[in-house]
Amino acid sequence: MIINPELDKLYNVRAAIPNHTDIFADWEQRSVEFSQNVKGQLDLRYGKGPREKLDLYLASEKNAPLHVFIHGGYWQAMDKSQSNFLGKTFLDAGINVAMIGYDLCPDVTLRELVEEIRRAFVWLWNHAEEYGYDQGKVQISGHSAGGHLVCMLLATNWLSYGLPTDVNPIHSAIAISGLFDLTQLVPTSINAKLGLELEEAKLLSPLFVDPQNICPLLLVVGSDESSGFHQQSDNLSVGWGENFEQLDRMNAVNCHHLSVVALLAEKQSSLFQWAIRHLGS
Repeated sequence: MIINPELDKLYNVRAAIPNHTDIFADWEQRSVEFSQNVKGQLDLRYGKGPREKLDLYLASEKNAPLHVFIHGGYWQAMDKSQSNFLGKTFLDAGINVAMIGYDLCPDVTLRELVEEIRRAFVWLWNHAEEYGYDQGKVQISGHSAGGHLVCMLLATNWLSYGLPTDVNPIHSAIAISGLFDLTQLVPTSINAKLGLELEEAKLLSPLFVDPQNICPLLLVVGSDESSGFHQQSDNLSVGWGENFEQLDRMNAVNCHHLSVVALLAEKQSSLFQWAIRHLGS
């Protein structure tokens, strides 16, 4: 595999954030504290894969909205448990929270991984009555690779998955520092575990597919992130813009690739306020 050093640098998040290990340690500690204080329905299985599990944290009020979060890690790292601290602000606002786990590349292909996320969403849709959240107000969000997966959900025709066609199952969506043109990653070290050829990368890129779920969509990038991440969201904003009545583009001031997603845990942040506003709370 021939590496393009310029593209490799644009998308090398850890090299751009020297203290990334400290940040991950902080996330883990905050997640441990969250788990000790909040009872959840953990490791609910939605598929057969080792990591095809999700966690549900339920608000006290019945039939409240549901916020679904998909973690990042370039489809090859991280775990749902490392992000669960992001759920506290939503629970405090009376919003149910789901954290989706998924199998990682190269144990599965990226195409298979996308199908796992679709299965997870269908599971959440079908189990709304059982767990007591509002099936009509399901918001999805994701960070980095999770932002890509959010938009792949938006690009899904749910008819073949058994969901009704007379309603939009996704109420609103947030893609944080997402990756929407995967052809940019083919000549980078990130692709070593993904194994994407150019044609497959294009088929799995939201930028090159038509959205099927039209709802309020927010694309967020930290102001201090590389031009690569800004271009990813800018291009999708243009490419999908004609399809959406509301497609917002936000630059989070003084945020890099990791600190931007942590804004979901800050109730006064513009990111969290957008999320709450578009769940009707």
